[in-house]
Amino acid sequence: MLRISKLTDYATVILARLAAQPERRFTAGQLASQTHLASPTVSKLLKQLQRRGLVNSTRGLHGGYLLARPAIEINAAQILDALEGPMALTECASSDSHCCIESSCLVGRAWQRVNLAIRRSLQEITLLELAGLSASSGQPSALDRGIPLALGSIASRSLKRESL
Repeated sequence: MLRISKLTDYATVILARLAAQPERRFTAGQLASQTHLASPTVSKLLKQLQRRGLVNSTRGLHGGYLLARPAIEINAAQILDALEGPMALTECASSDSHCCIESSCLVGRAWQRVNLAIRRSLQEITLLELAGLSASSGQPSALDRGIPLALGSIASRSLKRESL
């Protein structure tokens, strides 16, 4: 089964929260409170996201975190790459393949095509869409109103968190 890690799931929740108010700086504590995630987890993820160029941070009295670029310019592939590394369904689909049967394998090319198709799909989905926001207003779109995210089961878990 293909599945993203919990940390990638949580990072997407954090990024979506930042995308909802792109002009506002959030502290790690505020993000933890608003996303119902543990503060150490939020801090850890924010550091990773900053190192990978998805968020910027500012220290000081009016410091905090915000997106490094508009949510429409961040895609699902970039988020996954930042937290999990480049996606590869099979050994031969990775950029540093070391498969000992690659030269005689009959299915490798097909898996590489599948890998490429998934990658393209992930590149087409923006953080704006993941967050269920409309490009014009930054507010929830008519279709997504009430559902915080649309990546896997994040939406249902986010709704559960909000009801706690």
